Amino acid sequence: MKSINLKDLNNLQLQTLLQTAIAPRPIALASTVDKNGNINLSPFSFFNIFSSNPPVVVFSPARRVRDNTTKHTLENLLEVPEVVIGNVNFDMVQQVSLASTEYENGVNEFVKAGLTMKPADLVKPPLIVESPVNMECKVLEIKSLGKEGGAGNLVICEVLKLHVNEIYLDENGILDQTKLNLVSRLGGNWYGKTSKETLFEVPKPLVTKGIGYDELPQNIKNSKVFTGNDLGMLANIEKLPNGNFSEDLEIHKKAQCLLLESKISEAWEILIVN
Repeated sequence: MKSINLKDLNNLQLQTLLQTAIAPRPIALASTVDKNGNINLSPFSFFNIFSSNPPVVVFSPARRVRDNTTKHTLENLLEVPEVVIGNVNFDMVQQVSLASTEYENGVNEFVKAGLTMKPADLVKPPLIVESPVNMECKVLEIKSLGKEGGAGNLVICEVLKLHVNEIYLDENGILDQTKLNLVSRLGGNWYGKTSKETLFEVPKPLVTKGIGYDELPQNIKNSKVFTGNDLGMLANIEKLPNGNFSEDLEIHKKAQCLLLESKISEAWEILIVN
């Protein structure tokens, strides 16, 4: 394993390394206004949810690495501590990228990117019609993380109101992961696409307790067929089934096929030798 001392890297190398390693990242499309009412729209991938009660999201308009200047979004928030955050899906990603262009102060990126403004209910910045979900937020705090190029500015926001495009809801009125087609930011010019074909579920041991990797039978744990993911699934049961377990690699392959379909109980059943 290669070890890297971050102090040996320049700002650009450090940024590139971290943004490539820490990915995928959700994208916040931030709509803000300055004290004169000028509108700004800009995407940020240093973004996530940090609390559900109260509902708090955080994003960071970092200082520019190349010249240590601050972004219009940050300057606007210091004047008018309100923001609308929209999420970003594949249908709008090219327009969102265009909105990241460093236009002069006072230029409305909604106009430049061809995105649609709609008045918000509780805050001054406009909603982003194309975003599947819009969050009207008040800024609770802006915390500077440094004064050098690349330093972040944590914008801590309380979500006051949500607006959801109904085409992304399922029959129960819940946001449908398979319809959203959200995109994520990677390193460099790379993005990730979340589509129905790429989604998968992982059973979570929230209420029950899995037996754990250490309790797996040795011939299962040491199998040349099962991967770490396979063994993680097999270990996510509350009680080890009774019986002896097959050492036949062909049986292991059949069990692995069931695990690929998240059929954990069925996989254990065929591993038992009667």
